[in-house]
Amino acid sequence: MTVREFQEKHGIIGKSKEIRDLIDIVLQVAQSDISVLIQGESGTGKEVFARAIHEASRRANNKLVSVNCGAIPEGILESELFGHEKGAFTGAIESRKGYFEIADNGTLFLDEIGEMPLTTQVKFLRVLETREFMRIGGEKTHKVNIRIVAATNKDLKDEVAAKKFRNDLYFRLKAVTLNIPPLRERKEDISALIYHFLDNYSLNNNIPQISITPAAMDILVNYSWPGNVREVKNTIETAVALTRTGVLDEASFQMLLSDDKINEDNRFLPVHLRKSPDALDREMIYRALIEIKKDLIELKSMAFNNQHDEPKQDYGIHEVVPLSVMEKDAIINALNFSRGNKRKAAKLLGIGERTLYRKLKEYEIQ
Repeated sequence: MTVREFQEKHGIIGKSKEIRDLIDIVLQVAQSDISVLIQGESGTGKEVFARAIHEASRRANNKLVSVNCGAIPEGILESELFGHEKGAFTGAIESRKGYFEIADNGTLFLDEIGEMPLTTQVKFLRVLETREFMRIGGEKTHKVNIRIVAATNKDLKDEVAAKKFRNDLYFRLKAVTLNIPPLRERKEDISALIYHFLDNYSLNNNIPQISITPAAMDILVNYSWPGNVREVKNTIETAVALTRTGVLDEASFQMLLSDDKINEDNRFLPVHLRKSPDALDREMIYRALIEIKKDLIELKSMAFNNQHDEPKQDYGIHEVVPLSVMEKDAIINALNFSRGNKRKAAKLLGIGERTLYRKLKEYEIQ
């Protein structure tokens, strides 16, 4: 199988040398049972590569079980991984299999492995070496035949130096390591990702193909994309949802990107990433409101001028409207546009659903 065929089959988008080199490694190791460690920033596509490794392996007809070690509280992580016997602890009303048993004969993908507590790392290392473990509260040894693929957005060498990750586990995991570079280091992949997400959005939502201007594409290719592929996907989908023309231009992304290069003209309020989530939500609303107000002023000016032979002053441009009024109007407009779908309305406004519900209660919007 060629690299291109592999990419098409497994949904790996990119034409950079870095991506091609990674696929070469995957093709070499997929058929073996050797452990693989995938390193890369959040949003670079680590799970996509993990799935590709599984689907290209001899275990493809069995389960791929994905576990986010950082999303499971430390107190119950061992129970989730190894399972438990009835009565092992308060609330253990029946015996339960863990992820190791569930993934038997398949692949276990451990995302955010760097978040695994040291005490759990000791037991995990034993499973890697012996393929044996005991459930919590149990006395019987269980054997499993699994392949381990782990991923992290941390530098495990630094974690080892800081004594937050076991040295022996690190060396056991890194037998084969895939380092996925961030998008800012492989800009040639950005345009391919953009066209891919545009095509997918049109297909999934049964709408005509959305196009993008060269100037807008130039902005996107030169943007730093701190959120990597995940940010590209979210940005494109939001821009398409908000467009009224079917064409994405520079203005389509002015409010969606926070990079200083995008905001050189200072017409838009900056987003300070160190603020609290609620503060960021408010700033996003204000940014949207300012743009809505600017559009209304321009429309009013156009309508006024169309009714008179000679251009006259747009008296509305000096009108002062409280932000609370503008905010309430924007929320009502978004709800009308989304036909009452609060999730879509929140997405259109660029805020979280919880913030939207709070605003609905605050403004007594039914």
